[in-house]
Amino acid sequence: MNRNRRQNGFSLIELLIVIAIILIIVTVALPKLNKARMYAQETAALKAIQTINTAQVQYNSTFGRFAQSLTELGPPTSGNANASAADLIGSDLAAGEKQGYRYTLTGTPTGYTVSAVPIAFGSTGSRTFFTDQSLVVRENYSQDPATVNSPEVGTAAAKTGASGAK
Repeated sequence: MNRNRRQNGFSLIELLIVIAIILIIVTVALPKLNKARMYAQETAALKAIQTINTAQVQYNSTFGRFAQSLTELGPPTSGNANASAADLIGSDLAAGEKQGYRYTLTGTPTGYTVSAVPIAFGSTGSRTFFTDQSLVVRENYSQDPATVNSPEVGTAAAKTGASGAK
C-alpha cells in the first residue's frame, strides 16, 4: 500500500478556515449594509414627502383647498378621481406606510402638516420628518417627531442634533 498518496479535495481544517474568514467578512459588512439600507429608506421618505407636497399643490389648484387626509390624495376605489380620492399619489403612500416610514397628513384651517416617522426607529430610519404648506422639510435626529421648530433638512444644526448650534 502506498501511504504517501495524496487525496483530492480539501481537508476539514481548510474548510473551517474558509468558513471562519467568510463569517468575519459578514460580521464586518452587515452593519454597513444595514446603515446603507436605512439611509436609502430615509431618502425615500424625503422623496415621499416631496410627492405629498406636490400632490397638495395640485389638489389645492384643482379643488380650492388642501386635502385633509392622505386618502383624499390617493386613488379612488372605483370610478373617476374626485375631491375624496384625487389619484395624485400611489395607494401605498395613501395607506400611510411606505418603505419603513409611517406618514400622517393632518389638515388645518389654513393648510396642512405632514409627519413621517420610522416604523422601527434605528432600524428603518434614524430621523423623523415634518413639512407643511410652506413646503420646507424639517428633520429630527431622535425618536421625537420633527415639528415646525425643528431644523431644516441638511442644516448643520440638524446634523449635530442641536438647534442653532454650530
